[in-house]
Amino acid sequence: MGKHHLVLGELTDYITGETRPDTHDERARQTIARLLVDEKGYRREEITTGSVLPLTVDGDRGNVRVDFIIRINGQAVMTVIYGPGAIVSRQRPTLAVARLVEPHIIPYAVVSNGQDAHIMDSLTGKVIAEGLDAIFSKAELTDMMDPLAFATLPENRIEKEQRILFCMEVLSERECDEFTCNRC
Repeated sequence: MGKHHLVLGELTDYITGETRPDTHDERARQTIARLLVDEKGYRREEITTGSVLPLTVDGDRGNVRVDFIIRINGQAVMTVIYGPGAIVSRQRPTLAVARLVEPHIIPYAVVSNGQDAHIMDSLTGKVIAEGLDAIFSKAELTDMMDPLAFATLPENRIEKEQRILFCMEVLSERECDEFTCNRC
């Protein structure tokens, strides 16, 4: 977690039961977690939270947090990434996560700020639905499983997706941390 987050105390993660720092961003993540479990019908065991995707670009290393990976019958089928503010600016890194975090492209990528959401087809990159209500329920996603093709990313795209994600997430967080530290 960057140095620019205001810590308000501690909270309990809705999915794992772990204690986490209570920040505005974490509160939004918990809102999304409750939505996935209470309204969309996913079992806690079907949601992997807080995975870390390591990246190396030109010898420089960084990590990207993957907020939620939804698995049905053990198969990763949807990622949900929290992004504060305007979610349209978070679409591209969210797609890169869905294309890199597993050996196959995770078919659906969701970016949400806790109040709105864009649901994207990870293969085409197109927004196919908008709004929290549009996030697929477990029943909807289960019905969609059979025709899903679990494609792999072509080798020549892997480095490009890593660079996009590295620039938009790792370098921007470093810049934000530097700016905040320099103002202290």
